[in-house]
Amino acid sequence: MPDVNATERLQHLIDSVRPTDPAAEERAWSRLDSLTKPPRSLGRLEEVAAALARIQDTDRPTVDRKVIILMAGDHGVVAEGVSPYPQSVTLQMVANFASGGAAINQIAASVDAGLRLYDAGVAGDTSALKDVNQVKVVAGTANMRHGPALTTGQAVAALLAGAEAARSAVDDGITLLGTGEMGIGNTTAAAALTSAYTGAPVDHVVGPGTGLDSAGIAHKVTVVSDALACNITSDTDALEILAHVGGAEIAGLAGVMLGGAARGTCVLVDGFISGAAALAAVALCPGCRDYLLASHRSSEPGHGVQLEYLGMTPVLDLDLRLGEGTGAALAMALVDAACRMLSGMATFQEAGVSGAEIA
Repeated sequence: MPDVNATERLQHLIDSVRPTDPAAEERAWSRLDSLTKPPRSLGRLEEVAAALARIQDTDRPTVDRKVIILMAGDHGVVAEGVSPYPQSVTLQMVANFASGGAAINQIAASVDAGLRLYDAGVAGDTSALKDVNQVKVVAGTANMRHGPALTTGQAVAALLAGAEAARSAVDDGITLLGTGEMGIGNTTAAAALTSAYTGAPVDHVVGPGTGLDSAGIAHKVTVVSDALACNITSDTDALEILAHVGGAEIAGLAGVMLGGAARGTCVLVDGFISGAAALAAVALCPGCRDYLLASHRSSEPGHGVQLEYLGMTPVLDLDLRLGEGTGAALAMALVDAACRMLSGMATFQEAGVSGAEIA
């Protein structure tokens, strides 16, 4: 069980998430429709701008400072052969992130976004790696096929660590947060969480992950089904679901979403793994949903289930399934453009341009 103080801190975090104001979104649409363009001619870009206006409670939103918060953690279920890659790759990739050699490093740099790395549950030692924040709650989860992956105490600790990462970023002036992750085996955990939270059949949410063939996917379906049968009943609550079939990095990302929402800051949800974290965050705190924006649609089949359940329309659809926060980083450019359009364009009146004349 989590200690009383940690449980109280989590409840305080949840209680501090305030509803967004629909009036701010209405004011944004009024301004959008008065800008020097045909009404709604910028399509989804206008919807994104209005969403940011509602989150920031202003018709002049800005996201000039951006960061990806990347959580890493290992999964005991890898012992069941659910990934073609060994668990050691998690540590190796964290080292790659720290040295600037991964896809997320380059994509984040291309949109002028920072990257903050967190070890929430890597099986190996990352303490000597440059700029890797140490919030490790476990050195890899237990094998969820045979019992809970995490204790509830470990899940709470990871949630609070993620919330603190978000708080620290916002205190540093960050105006847009993105989520990213690394953890061999975490698509298995994400599939289990997706089925548990949404009720979707397991075979609808399990995909190839890092490259399984059809036989590998079938085996993965069996493993996830066994994990759910072992750990989840009708009485299992939202926090217990996260602990029993989740992961430290997924819980950490759910905490980032709660922490961002508590500080009134938009959080761009990356792909399938971050989507599982979003399901957990919204299950714990339904009001958190208003602060989340789906960055892209992953090619993992379970991601579509998540998006539909959460009522999210992604900004991009690029057939991505890498993770790391790459989709979130790419979407940051469009979110920034949307806010600049709403905040910086002149209205017809301001520009002295004639509006449409309806006969």
